[in-house]
Amino acid sequence: MSKGKEANSYLDMDLLRFTTAGSVDDGKSTLIGRMLYDSKSIFEDQMEAIEKASEKKGDERVNLALLTDGLRAEREQGITIDVAYRYFATPKRKFIIADTPGHIQYTRNMITGASTANLAIILVDARHGILEQTARHSFIASMLGIPHIIYCINKMDLVDYSEEVYENLKEELEHFSSKLTTKDIRFIPISALFGDNVVNRSKKMDWYEGGTLLYTLENVHIASDHNHIDCRFPVQNVIRPQSAEYPDYRGFAGRIAGGVFRKGDEIMALPSGFTSKIKAIDTMDGELEEAFAPMSVTIRLEDEIDISRGDMIVRVNNKPDVTQDIEAMVCWLSNTPLNPNGKYAVKHTSNDVRCMIKEINYKLDINTLHRNLDDRSVNMNDIARIKIRTTKPLFVDKYSRNRNTGSFVLIDEATNNTVAACMVI
Repeated sequence: MSKGKEANSYLDMDLLRFTTAGSVDDGKSTLIGRMLYDSKSIFEDQMEAIEKASEKKGDERVNLALLTDGLRAEREQGITIDVAYRYFATPKRKFIIADTPGHIQYTRNMITGASTANLAIILVDARHGILEQTARHSFIASMLGIPHIIYCINKMDLVDYSEEVYENLKEELEHFSSKLTTKDIRFIPISALFGDNVVNRSKKMDWYEGGTLLYTLENVHIASDHNHIDCRFPVQNVIRPQSAEYPDYRGFAGRIAGGVFRKGDEIMALPSGFTSKIKAIDTMDGELEEAFAPMSVTIRLEDEIDISRGDMIVRVNNKPDVTQDIEAMVCWLSNTPLNPNGKYAVKHTSNDVRCMIKEINYKLDINTLHRNLDDRSVNMNDIARIKIRTTKPLFVDKYSRNRNTGSFVLIDEATNNTVAACMVI
């Protein structure tokens, strides 16, 4: 195969984004280090660096967790604080890993890492079972609409690779996870430290007949994770070259947020409500007959309609909610508490508006996951349900239906800091 063909086949490969979660010391960073090491995705100089760091710390063996724990404070304390992203590929699929922290005070970091994930790996210590953080991270993964969850029952080496321990824990997790909205939930017994069932099958757990973790990641079906029913195309830019080659070219560029657009389809532009038909769908590689989420394309229409950045192209008979009053779950990301009557900037798809907080319905007790109706002060890492009113209508879907059009961020206009991640209810 030529180098050009190899490069194209690599670019065309599926991309799976996954996040790791779980309680502190459940072995998240070790698992990622083991996966990268056993799949031969570590450079020699990286390996030498963590060998030296492990020796300096006095570890008995090479500490693979150091591959992702890059901050000095993380290495000193042996914990993950910030979200660490790692990239690797196998012949079947490309991967982006978000290694997220387990501590309660870094809930916002966990949400940041999980917000774009197709899949969540939640680690459970075989000795301790379901802990508070296991429940919390499972709930957050479900709330964020992550379509697939894999419970990795880790540290099986510390329970003598017992099938009974695994089966009891699996039954407990099945009962617990039945309350979540996630439909695809799987269970794998592993030892991240020794690599059992991570990349290679474990000889010590021959009673387990399922696939290894990497095999599962390579083969989990993600093509249907995007909403291919509701057509949503937020316009990011209007392309008008006005050159000798393209004197009358007028295209609307953006990333498809949902559905399938085809040449000849009748569409509607929001907020104007004007209708037209798709004349052509352009990409860097030429025209397409159809395009779908999450492709980036330029759409040309048969009629001259006034469309600009922030507008949305949809189907005539399938429109999002066009509203100024929005109810959402928010995760507060800022040191400065939420101002109950405050004004904030809103970034939703390609739209920028301003809003006012109308009401704080309740705060979620992050330990019990119950609604707290008494204390409505929203501080960093808190999750709450709020109502806002925007200065102009937004085109939104429920987050559970479309993660792109159902999410937005709040921005403090004084500091320009992003203060909240929001999910439309």
